[in-house]
Amino acid sequence: MTRDTRGTAAQDVPRRLYADPGLPDRVFRGVARGGGGLVLAVMLLVGGFLLYRAWEALSRAGWSFLTTEAWEPDAGRFGIAAVLVGTVLIALVAVAVAVPLAVGGALYISEYAPPRLRRTLISVVDLMAAVPSVVYGLWGLFFFEGKILPTARWIATYLGWIPVFRVDGADPSDPLAPESVYTSSTLVAGVVVALMVAPIACSVMREVFSQAPVGEREGAYALGATRWGVIRSVVLPFGKGGMIGGTMLGLGRALGETIGVYLIISPVFEIQWHVVQSGASSVAALIALRYGEASEFGMSALMAAGLALFLMTLVVNFAASSIVARSRSGAASE
Repeated sequence: MTRDTRGTAAQDVPRRLYADPGLPDRVFRGVARGGGGLVLAVMLLVGGFLLYRAWEALSRAGWSFLTTEAWEPDAGRFGIAAVLVGTVLIALVAVAVAVPLAVGGALYISEYAPPRLRRTLISVVDLMAAVPSVVYGLWGLFFFEGKILPTARWIATYLGWIPVFRVDGADPSDPLAPESVYTSSTLVAGVVVALMVAPIACSVMREVFSQAPVGEREGAYALGATRWGVIRSVVLPFGKGGMIGGTMLGLGRALGETIGVYLIISPVFEIQWHVVQSGASSVAALIALRYGEASEFGMSALMAAGLALFLMTLVVNFAASSIVARSRSGAASE
């Protein structure tokens, strides 16, 4: 408080400070804002284009587009219920396989690997994320599928009492039963997609694990903690947000995977919950399969399916980006 010349109290007013950022900072700010605005504009244009092209099919199908299993646009019976369930199942199998691999790889690189080997492993993981999906798909089709059939048969034989692992038409007691009922399944596609997802999730988790507070690490070691004790009490709690964010980023990639899934699955247009049974479905694979032969109305229906996939992956990726951003600032530490 201060007093004026007449002795009355006057409230202190803070001085407003202004610093001229200079031309380079103003240019950088403008470029950054322009880049962010351009990204949002492109996303809006993509969504608007899909909505415009899909409007004819959506207006005719209505809400049944989300509940119909068949895909016969020219006959007036089409919907994404079956392919949407198949997409989610393949993505869940991929995440279930990829997350343990990603967590283990990220912990080894950030906590156990020697410095020279660490740099090599980081480069290898980044290169794995850059491998085209068609390479993974060909590997899964010509090599992996034949190797996993005995495992799929074992799962159906001993875990078939669980509905999701049951295989209709298979006789577990017949050793000569054909294994074709286990080919082109959700399990095969999910494991192949997991190999595409794991490098992305591993990179995010490794980056977050490496940012764990050094003071807390040293304090834990000073109290007699082992390396695993430090990981359990410091690294994992700090990186919890990064683990969730990496998992969701991988889930977004798995939902939109096209060629790798297209080469492996045998499309069925009915809701198929049995992950080891032959026959699966995917929105992206449906578009790749029917794009070349679609009529004008069929193309509108495919655009509607693409719009649904676009919105679903957009929500997943936005949520993942938010969680990863919080984890990088240390907000996930306890």
